[in-house]
Amino acid sequence: MRLWKEKIVLEALREAIKEGLLQPGERLMEIQLADELGVSRTPIREALRKLELEGFIVMVPRKGAYVSDITIKDIADIFEIRMSLEALAAGLAAERITDEEIESMERALVEKRDAIIKLDMERLVEVDSLFHESLYKAARNERLLFIINNLREHIQRFRMLSLAYPGRMKQSLDEHRALLEAIQSHDVTLARQLAQDHIENAEQVLLDTLKLD
Repeated sequence: MRLWKEKIVLEALREAIKEGLLQPGERLMEIQLADELGVSRTPIREALRKLELEGFIVMVPRKGAYVSDITIKDIADIFEIRMSLEALAAGLAAERITDEEIESMERALVEKRDAIIKLDMERLVEVDSLFHESLYKAARNERLLFIINNLREHIQRFRMLSLAYPGRMKQSLDEHRALLEAIQSHDVTLARQLAQDHIENAEQVLLDTLKLD
């Protein structure tokens, strides 16, 4: 029961940070969080410890826990790694993807378009993630998938901020369509380049978003 509570609390706090419900720099009070989530302070304390290891919060001596700021260095580090991994995954997918996987990615794009029309941000982020996950699986490299999954939570936090930027939803959809066409045509070189361009654009949009704050 204790481990179950810790997992629920950890996921709830992580999602709140990724979705911006808990803002960078916001202080996290154990007593308040325990009351809001209906648990004791023990699972809250354990969740905060794990979130600190994941980089979502920082512990300030004699002051407590705070949601970590997103720095330019954080963005540069994550996107530098992601750009290489996404390009590699796209190139491998262009060689190895199946017809069923192509259909799955096409459905994700249709759902993404519908989410944009409805301005359903939660669904948009969900299907955007699904498109990328389908791409990783189509690469058929378990080690690559494992490495990318280690960045998943941070990527998701950045994705939410990036897609909220004016015009980025449609731009992202167009980039995904072009990428899928290259993969479907088994054009490894073009797929790698388009994947790299997509991540570079996402990084620039994120930087522009932070400048607006």
